[in-house]
Amino acid sequence: MSAKGKISVAVFVVAAFVAGLLFATAGANLFDLGDSVGTPSQAAPRAEGTTALPADAVDPKMASLEDAFTQVSESVNPAVVQIQAEKVVDRGRRSPFEGTPFEDFFRMPGPDRERRQGLGSGVIIRQDGYIATNNHVVEDADQLSVRMYDGTTYNAEIVGTDAFSDLAVIKIEPSEDLPAISFSDSEQVKTGQWVLAFGSPLSQELSNSVTAGIVSAVGRLQQQPQRRSMRRGNGQQLSSVQNFIQTDAAINPGNSGGPLVDLRGRLVGINTAIISRTGGYQGIGFAIPANEVNRVTTQLIDTGEVQRAFLGIGYREAPQTLIQNEDLPPGASIIGRIEDGSPAEEAGLEPGDVITAIDGQPLTESLQVTNLIASKQPGEEVTVTVNREGETRTVTVTLGSRDSSGTTASTGESESPSEMMESLGMEVRNVTPEIARRLNLDAAEGVIIADVDRSNPMIADSGLQPNMIITRVAGRSIEDVSEFQEIYAGLDAGQAFRVVVRTPDGLAYVTSLTKPEESG
Repeated sequence: MSAKGKISVAVFVVAAFVAGLLFATAGANLFDLGDSVGTPSQAAPRAEGTTALPADAVDPKMASLEDAFTQVSESVNPAVVQIQAEKVVDRGRRSPFEGTPFEDFFRMPGPDRERRQGLGSGVIIRQDGYIATNNHVVEDADQLSVRMYDGTTYNAEIVGTDAFSDLAVIKIEPSEDLPAISFSDSEQVKTGQWVLAFGSPLSQELSNSVTAGIVSAVGRLQQQPQRRSMRRGNGQQLSSVQNFIQTDAAINPGNSGGPLVDLRGRLVGINTAIISRTGGYQGIGFAIPANEVNRVTTQLIDTGEVQRAFLGIGYREAPQTLIQNEDLPPGASIIGRIEDGSPAEEAGLEPGDVITAIDGQPLTESLQVTNLIASKQPGEEVTVTVNREGETRTVTVTLGSRDSSGTTASTGESESPSEMMESLGMEVRNVTPEIARRLNLDAAEGVIIADVDRSNPMIADSGLQPNMIITRVAGRSIEDVSEFQEIYAGLDAGQAFRVVVRTPDGLAYVTSLTKPEESG
């Protein structure tokens, strides 16, 4: 080969390496050069004058960390599996003449259905072959295949799935006991601690890959997707993140269902999702906490389903004006709906109550309500601390049972602000029979917010919007504008007061406003 040809080959090899491991793997498979990818290791000691450090010059702490990584990898890898899920899908090849007399003459050629293969990971949680993974890895699968660390392959059956937590349990029939993962107490997981992620990222050929990182954050509660693409480990859109452990250990499509472990080889969580602008790893991954994994998988194995506690409320986060004026915790949440016959109704909770704590734990984020109730079992008692008309009450509720979490966080539909006086930045009117009929109200009581001044910071932070019906002001019920004006006139300048409204969909909502200093 000429010198020019050798240079061209060298440039191509360097470019392929820079393009990344995924390209190198694909190229190796395509050209049957799998054994040629990478460089040979240097087995012999490096000569004097090279970059190799003498053994006695290495920091013992560095050597200790390296030993921990290798020991944990050797211990955990035999419990990690690769899951291949085969699904039969409709190709969508429908004839435009379907249902007409011409259907038989213009049939679309080719098969109407095809088999597709998904890739995921899992971890053995019991020695007799029970494996934990993500629900989205095995959902709707017609056939499941499990590949062990030693290359042995088994067919698997689904034991149970739980879409709410995105967890599932599958079962294989091994000929002997298998190594099973140990569980940590995920409540003790700390931000900054080292963790290792295991799985099969991107390709079947990359099974039992191990990546290292730290716990970036704990208790990640989020209901709606962010602007950036938030995807599950298999690339599907992720609609919510609830009580996840965040890590910067590399997680990619195919890692879904694999374990995240600490440096003692114990399960910290199950890898489930990433946030990415590219669809691949960008340093933000999420794992379902080990305590939730243990609770859900135990129920799936024992009964095939998961029971969650049921409170029976609909709620939304409290507005900042209410939180600031009444010194409520940042996660304070307003009960907007009480379900008939629910444990919440039986315990005496009411629409408009502001939840400030559960079991004595002040709410730092609104979605904690759903998370804390969902973590309970039916029949358990829970204490709910509420603020009702400025007074703190503690209500004991015996939780019921339902398939869902039993609480519903508002999706943020527009909640009509109340009409207020010009000095407050809103206009209010009487609820006429026509308005009551248009808004499907049972009675023409209260006042309706006709318009709001969105440039007014207090109104903007209050959550009030047009078409909300104001029913109470400063702790007093009102039936018309005159009563509203009378109560408002009796307030001192600078005084904060509560406003209770009913939204167009019938939910109660509570906020707080302050009478401007310049008002009379």
